[in-house]
Amino acid sequence: MAAKEKSRCPWCLNSDQYIEYHDKEWGVPVHKDQTHFEFLILEGAQAGLSWSTVLKKREGYRKAFANFDPVKVSRFTAARVEKILQDPSIIRNKLKVNSAVNNAKRFIEVQKEFGSFDKYIWSFVNHKPIINKWKSISEIPATSKESDALSKDLIKRGFKFVGSTVIYAHMQACGLVNDHLVDCWRYKN
Repeated sequence: MAAKEKSRCPWCLNSDQYIEYHDKEWGVPVHKDQTHFEFLILEGAQAGLSWSTVLKKREGYRKAFANFDPVKVSRFTAARVEKILQDPSIIRNKLKVNSAVNNAKRFIEVQKEFGSFDKYIWSFVNHKPIINKWKSISEIPATSKESDALSKDLIKRGFKFVGSTVIYAHMQACGLVNDHLVDCWRYKN
């Protein structure tokens, strides 16, 4: 079956970039801390915007945020933040940029406490993906009891832009939840 002929989740069909993200990344279980940090920054940036806007600026974020290295981002000064806020290749929202620096510091604290951010985050789903069986995109929730619990814990730890909807998106993107529709070719892959 050719790439264009595969059955896919309908949300990704608007652009080739969306299709590539859907086919190669979305829902694939992530166990690399740097990738978790990347998605925390990107999903925090998305709050109130579309994911396509963030995907288009992903390379700009990669450059502006030290290839998503939490140690380097945690050391960003106010001057560095001001410089980033002048960069049109990212979403120039001061609260979101400052939250990325704050979250880098909190991320490192979690790593120290749990050995890795990965161990911490996967504990909220008993260390295995939640496999849903959605037939329609309208069935997919914006939050879950797991995203509620994770969000609440992250907020308690001082993270910003980590509401339950943002965290559920993180769980979907990083494969903690499989929300591919059952007729999508990625559902079982």
